[in-house]
Amino acid sequence: MSDIVNPCVSCGACCAHFRVSFYWAEADDAGGQVPAAMTEPLNLLMRNMRGTNARAPRCVALQGEPGQCVSCGIYENRPTPCRDFAMSGENGVWNEACDRARAKYGLPPLFPAGLPSVTESYVSLGASSASDHVQSPDL
Repeated sequence: MSDIVNPCVSCGACCAHFRVSFYWAEADDAGGQVPAAMTEPLNLLMRNMRGTNARAPRCVALQGEPGQCVSCGIYENRPTPCRDFAMSGENGVWNEACDRARAKYGLPPLFPAGLPSVTESYVSLGASSASDHVQSPDL
């Protein structure tokens, strides 16, 4: 078992903050994988996850309470926007939308956007150990 804990399993803020809209053919009644019963039409070409187009959005597939222990009831069959939504700090990239959704539920940001991320490491000339490495921030 991994010692790495994914912050998303105790968050779920994005699932209860944003509308999840996607191309209609992603639903299983059109050959896709998203359960059509959990969607509703948005317009002629788009659907959204049921519950996410409400004034207080909450995806019907979200299980648990945001900020506590959550999971997606259709994780393997989730639509493209959910697959593409990266948590803030993933691969060293700040996702303002993730941190904004977390703030709505009183959760701290996952990634300090004001700090550069370290992406490269160069060995100093004459360095004898890894502690002598000079790291270059991503600017």
